[in-house]
Amino acid sequence: MTLPKKILLFCDPGIDDSLAIMYALLDPGFELVGIVTSYGNVSKEQATANTAYLLQLAGKNDIPIIPGAAMPVQQDDLIYYPQIHGENGIGPIQPPRNLQYQIYPFDTIRIMIERYGNELIIVDTGRTTTLATAFILYHEQIKMVSAFYLMGGAFFVPGNITALAEANFFGDPTSTNFILKHAHNLTITPLNVTQHAIITPEMVNYLIQNAENPFSLLMKPIFEYYYAAYKGLVPGISGAPIHDLVTLMVVKNPTIVDYLHYTAKVIEDEGAKGMSYIDIRPTSQTGKTRIAIKLHYDAFIQEFFNIMC
Repeated sequence: MTLPKKILLFCDPGIDDSLAIMYALLDPGFELVGIVTSYGNVSKEQATANTAYLLQLAGKNDIPIIPGAAMPVQQDDLIYYPQIHGENGIGPIQPPRNLQYQIYPFDTIRIMIERYGNELIIVDTGRTTTLATAFILYHEQIKMVSAFYLMGGAFFVPGNITALAEANFFGDPTSTNFILKHAHNLTITPLNVTQHAIITPEMVNYLIQNAENPFSLLMKPIFEYYYAAYKGLVPGISGAPIHDLVTLMVVKNPTIVDYLHYTAKVIEDEGAKGMSYIDIRPTSQTGKTRIAIKLHYDAFIQEFFNIMC
């Protein structure tokens, strides 16, 4: 019998982060040991409340919520994305204003690493500031973690926040470069694969008719909001890409994507801020980081329905 993979999730929910949380809670192959929230799609405070709301819907109030960073290392004006994720981050859904929940101190990250050691996998689907902070504070303990997974970057494909950059790496390129330099056993799922992880209205309709999970009633309004935003961004798109879900999926199902192995870097200068790149010249050396480059869409969809229905 294969034991569930212990996941410490860093995120900024956000619609696709929220769907990733739902997926992690429903998949028996995962044990979600904690969620670290930060600024990104919404403010840190809203991301924390959204996380608490999803955990309460699932009856999982025992999973620690750990608030992280409220801003990037190099402070810019923070820009949130209500046109994509809604004012509160979950499309038209509003968590109860009187929502009560417990939050845990940042040092809980260290405690979890020491408790689980090389059983622990860290997945970051948001801005990288909080994870970089954990690397700095707990530089000895972080070596115990089994593997790291990042959703971010766009390698030789257009960005989604600028022509060159993906939103997570753009949000704090300094922190991202720190993680790319210091993380071991690192996998990146960039826009190269996540932009193709499209869920269609027909799939969502099938899901809500057949699924028996605590999130079923949320799926349609959340998806419709998200899809409406993407139809404006990508005219003719058949559905909405669930970026962060891919990152979680490859932890358990690494063959749903193909990889390159290179050392990745991110440009920090304003002119091309957030642009991720690798050196593919014939004389360059391959690197240790796995970079997902192609999505096997049918396998992705099959896994999505296996867990969500």
